Amino acid sequence: MNSKTNSPWAVVLLSGGLDSATAAAWAQSKGFRLAALTVHYGQRHAVEARAARRVAKRLGIEKHVESMVDLTRFGGSALTDRKLRVPKARKGAPVAAGIPITYVPARNTIFLSLALGFAETLGAQDIVMGVNALDYSGYPDCRPAFVRAFTRLANVATKAGVEGQRLRVHTPLMKLTKAGIVKLGTRLGVCYEYTHSCYDPVKRGRRVLACGCCDSCRLRLKGFAEAGIEDPIEYA
Repeated sequence: MNSKTNSPWAVVLLSGGLDSATAAAWAQSKGFRLAALTVHYGQRHAVEARAARRVAKRLGIEKHVESMVDLTRFGGSALTDRKLRVPKARKGAPVAAGIPITYVPARNTIFLSLALGFAETLGAQDIVMGVNALDYSGYPDCRPAFVRAFTRLANVATKAGVEGQRLRVHTPLMKLTKAGIVKLGTRLGVCYEYTHSCYDPVKRGRRVLACGCCDSCRLRLKGFAEAGIEDPIEYA
């Protein structure tokens, strides 16, 4: 736990998934004092917010804010519109090329904007997010070009930026494969059994299990398999 009051604040976007938990642990290892932001946006896999709470508690994160933004009003994604089906495939099948129906329009732009507002209130110059551009689902807002563009925006759209307090968006997982992310998180002591990655979880009594067939599950399983580490969560 990093509780040194003289350490700089960093706001980390914490969904409760494998990537965001690893990014949070990375930021903590760099000496940042962490403030986490979890966004409830009407996602069908809302169970991930409970995972975020578990991860935040495990890491000893000092501030954890949960914010509401109802993106179901717009729809346009299988994660926010229950009439659309989450694509499924067998374990080991390649993730389809192109931008999938699980892409949520402008999600990371919205999330980073909220994180930016949170950072300004803390006097933080650093935002951390767990996007990557190698083993990912093809989302346009997970690419380096997007992060660079948002960083430029942040530094002209805020009081802090205009007054010379340069804001930075850290993406420590950007160039890692899923296996590389799993290995990094394991070295940093991330408890992956607390995380949730599935887009379309399955209820079994009181338990909520990962489906094992959506793109997110298959990428996660691929990462653990290639890292030679057992995935500690249950699959349906």
